[in-house]
Amino acid sequence: MNILYFAWLRERLDRSQQQVEPPEHVKTVADLIDWLAQNDEAIALAFENRKLIRAAVNAQIVDHDAPIADAHTIAFFPPMTGG
Repeated sequence: MNILYFAWLRERLDRSQQQVEPPEHVKTVADLIDWLAQNDEAIALAFENRKLIRAAVNAQIVDHDAPIADAHTIAFFPPMTGG
């Protein structure tokens, strides 16, 4: 699974993407965030206020309770503003 990071998340993590293979118990976006944070202190700090983190699974914006079973790509990004 490819994880993409955008905007200030990319800057704080000093990476734009990473490849992961989450264990079977990781079934939702929220589970994935928990698992990533447990294994990476930088992610734990960047994702500390999860209300600020948006997610997309296979290019579809989803809530954190969305399943990730068939996900090839998951993107994380802060709220977007228009202009």
